[in-house]
Amino acid sequence: MKLQILQATAFLGGVCLAIQAGFNTQLGHDLKKPILASISTSFSSLIFGLVFLFLFFSKNLPGNQTIRVIPWYMWFVGGLFSVIGITAYYFTIPKLGVSKMISLGLCGQLAFSMLAGHFGWFNLPMESITLQKILGAIAMVVGIFFINSK
Repeated sequence: MKLQILQATAFLGGVCLAIQAGFNTQLGHDLKKPILASISTSFSSLIFGLVFLFLFFSKNLPGNQTIRVIPWYMWFVGGLFSVIGITAYYFTIPKLGVSKMISLGLCGQLAFSMLAGHFGWFNLPMESITLQKILGAIAMVVGIFFINSK
């Protein structure tokens, strides 16, 4: 797949997450419980995921042999971090605003992803932290400072 298509897809993913955060922040606010918005997101993600699975990917499902060798916790740990992260978003957006929360959230993602890539955590491809990446991260932090200043 061409690099530009992958980059555009990643950008679109970020736009979708910002839209999702806006809608579910409103839901969490209306319900007065951000955790209920997280549950709604997880449930609707399950429904849409199953529809997409059967429409587009049903021919390539893993077999029982593959499923049995996957450690049990791998089925749940992503959901744990998802509900914590999503609930934190829904809790902070009404207090900070969506652009501030997204910018701070992206900063957290960038910092952790640089470390995870550098050390190859979670079987990720190793990507050394370079001077260029450090300068890029600093530029992002400066941008976040400007976004969060009055």
